Formats: sequence, structure tokens, C-alpha cells
Amino acid sequence: MLFSLPSALVVLCAVCCSGAALPSESLEPEKADNSDFSSLRGLSKNHKDMSGRAGDPKSKYFHESIFHPHYDGRFAMKTLPEEYQHGNLSTMMQSYLATMSAIGAETWIMHGSLLGWWWNRKIMPWDSDVDVQVSERSIKLLANYYNMTVHKYKGEDWPRAKKYLMEVNEHYSNGSTLDRMNAIDARWIDTETGLFIDITTLRRDRDAEKKGETGKLYSKDRQRFDADDIYPLRQSEFEGKPVKIPYAYTRLLEQEYSPKALTKLSHSKHDFDRKTYEWVKQTQKP
Repeated sequence: MLFSLPSALVVLCAVCCSGAALPSESLEPEKADNSDFSSLRGLSKNHKDMSGRAGDPKSKYFHESIFHPHYDGRFAMKTLPEEYQHGNLSTMMQSYLATMSAIGAETWIMHGSLLGWWWNRKIMPWDSDVDVQVSERSIKLLANYYNMTVHKYKGEDWPRAKKYLMEVNEHYSNGSTLDRMNAIDARWIDTETGLFIDITTLRRDRDAEKKGETGKLYSKDRQRFDADDIYPLRQSEFEGKPVKIPYAYTRLLEQEYSPKALTKLSHSKHDFDRKTYEWVKQTQKP
């Protein structure tokens, strides 16, 4: 089923590794009917739902898998080996950045992904997810025009095009931090592996504004920011693609992870090789 989009929007949801558009007949993304596993069977290779839906609170929209919190159980039965997981995360990030740029959605990397950028402009090899933020305008764009759309992308080092699902939490418009079960506003999901990118919205803190405090922002996961630490966004590169990062990235990383996280050369059984600018598993060292 194809998603009909307003003619005023320039749609480029299927992109090749160079970022150029595929033939015009491929520009409109497919659209999944809804988020239930039964309706995704043509998209998922799973023979059963491995999500934690049955045990989660009814108010929770996204249901992580029963075998790992960073996998979507509708699309995966088990985790990938680390070496395959990292390659799939890299291609998924490339697809997300290329697609968001093409449709005009403002997004930038945060948290562990920003820390990976700090070290070598890549996802850290022990990470199993990617974290990004979007503006309030952009989450509305995704919800109104791209929710449950499927996007094809072929990475430079990938033998074939892969399909990614853009899914927006139906509670995204509820900006209350009390809605703790729905802190994630949207996800970009690899329909082949179940890996995903968590998308959270950066919102104006209107309660702070009522108290006379200006330039205050927050996300539903109860993290708060000064607007001057985020904007203006800086342009850089991540996983070989253009990316935006927060303006005061050093201060944000030190506040979240401590200054030592930006200098310590050993982490999660990996050592940072200053010659190659790569994280190397300690067991692989001679």
C-alpha cells in the first residue's frame, strides 16, 4: 500500500547510498496498516511476536523484545552477533540521516551516539542502539505525513536495499514527563533485524516560561537543557553521512557522562587505538 502525500511536499523516502533519488516510481514509501504484529507479517519474517506487549502496561506504546531491550520483537527472534550488529546499526543510521535530510526533518544525535561521535565519528562497537532528538515541528511532520511508512535504503557496503519503518508513538502530543511509559516519541526500525533508533522530541519548557525562565527545553525522559547548549546546531559527519550535533556538545557530554568519559581510553572491554582511531576489543590484542 502506498502512502499518498501532499503535492506540496518533496518526498525522497527511498534513497541510495549516495543520497540521490531512486527512480521516480520508488519515491513514495510503502505504508503499514498499523503497529500490531498481525498486520506486519508481510513486512516481518517472524513467525511469532517476540515483543513484551503482553507483560507491558496497557498505556505503553512501544514494546521492546522479551530477549533484549534494544530490539523490536515484532521483527527479530534473537540478538545479532556484535560484529553484525554494528554493521546493521551503521547502515540504519545512514538511512535515517539521509531520509530525514531528504524530507526536511530537523534531527541531531544525542547521548551515547554523541559520545561515539566525540571519539571517532562512529557508533561505539558495544552499543546496541542509536539516540537522536528532533524538534517539535519535526515530530509533527513525521506524525502527520510519515507515520508507519516503510523506506528503502541501500548502504555503500550492503549487498541489497533494506527496509526501515518510521513509527510514531500515538502519545507523542502528550508532552507531560508524567507519561513515563511513552518517553520515546518515535522509532526508526530495521524490519530485518529489529534494531531501532530511539527518537525523542526536544520541547519548549512552557512551565519554566510561566515562571519567567526563558530558553529552557526538555524531553519526556525528564532531561532538561538550555537552548543555548543545543542551538545553533553544528554540522558534522557521523557514520559517513552529514549529521547535526548540539552546539555545546562538550558540556552536554561532560554533564551526562563525566569529563573522564571524553579522555578514558578503555571502556566496555575495548581500548581506543590512537593510530587507527578505532575501538579494539581487548581480547583481540596480541
